[in-house]
Amino acid sequence: MIKSILFSIVFLLGYSNLNAQVDQTKMGAWYMYFANATFKESPWGIQGDIQLRNWNVLGDLEQLLVRGGLTYKPKNTKIKFTLGYGDVTTGAFGSANNTSHESRIYQEALFPTKIGNRFYFNHRIRYEQRFVENQDFRTRYRYNMFLNVALNSTEMKKNTLYLALYNEIFINGQRSIGNNQTVEIFDRNRLYMGLGFVLGESLKVQAGIMNQATDNWSKNQIQLSLHHKI
Repeated sequence: MIKSILFSIVFLLGYSNLNAQVDQTKMGAWYMYFANATFKESPWGIQGDIQLRNWNVLGDLEQLLVRGGLTYKPKNTKIKFTLGYGDVTTGAFGSANNTSHESRIYQEALFPTKIGNRFYFNHRIRYEQRFVENQDFRTRYRYNMFLNVALNSTEMKKNTLYLALYNEIFINGQRSIGNNQTVEIFDRNRLYMGLGFVLGESLKVQAGIMNQATDNWSKNQIQLSLHHKI
């Protein structure tokens, strides 16, 4: 009991210090690579992403995320299901080199729709089972609505410039995470706006700004991403 209380005090002091140190005016940067592939004419495939997230433009690690999953798209439908795993290393803001580790299993459903000639929507629902270092087992629910708007074409084909928007909300499944620690039901929200360019049938690039907001801080991040259909 005494050890648990002492651990909680140390954790809360460290957590409060982290939030106090986060400079909300400093621009962060996320560098991301997304890939997906289908096994020939099969409904099965794979997808994955690697993301280097920094509290600043480069050098102050926020997170290194490596994620991959097995996908399944039922015949004659647009919806795609994924079962996957993610490995996450999280760093502290500022000069400290402290890191923590998380293993994450997730299931998701992705449902694309198109309205008119230029508006491409994607709805993603994701359920995560999280094994965070020094915490009890946790779950989280996520909903993301993506919208790509083709600007110089009515189709997302080679040399198409498009507006990219998304908003994702995160909801915690449990409030108690062990050692007398609790989290809010609302975890965070991410709001993004950027521009994308279709380089070819299998490759797109995007650049934009994402605002990530929690109950404790709100911060803007540059996002540069490469989207690759293998």
